[in-house]
Amino acid sequence: MSSHGRALPGEPDEPAAESRPATDRPDPFPRVDLDVDLSSHELLRRAQVLDALGPDWDPAAALRGEEAAYELLYSGLSAEQQRVYDQLVSAGVLPRRGVSDAAA
Repeated sequence: MSSHGRALPGEPDEPAAESRPATDRPDPFPRVDLDVDLSSHELLRRAQVLDALGPDWDPAAALRGEEAAYELLYSGLSAEQQRVYDQLVSAGVLPRRGVSDAAA
């Protein structure tokens, strides 16, 4: 029988669960509703990340370093590599070089 309760072609029809006789056994898969609020854990995680970065962390300098590494990574491409890079940029897979959404 398929998961939606209908017999598949070539299978004998089984009675629906509602029409089967009740047994004294408990449900082997009881349903449990579980709600977990992780907002306090997220605040703790963020505080720990900032603590690990330390007081000398400069997000603007980190962004400038990432942009410089990105420029270096995609500089000196061969013609074929540049063609593939341009295709990936036009498809939206990679951002265009020199274009930043973040303010420095």
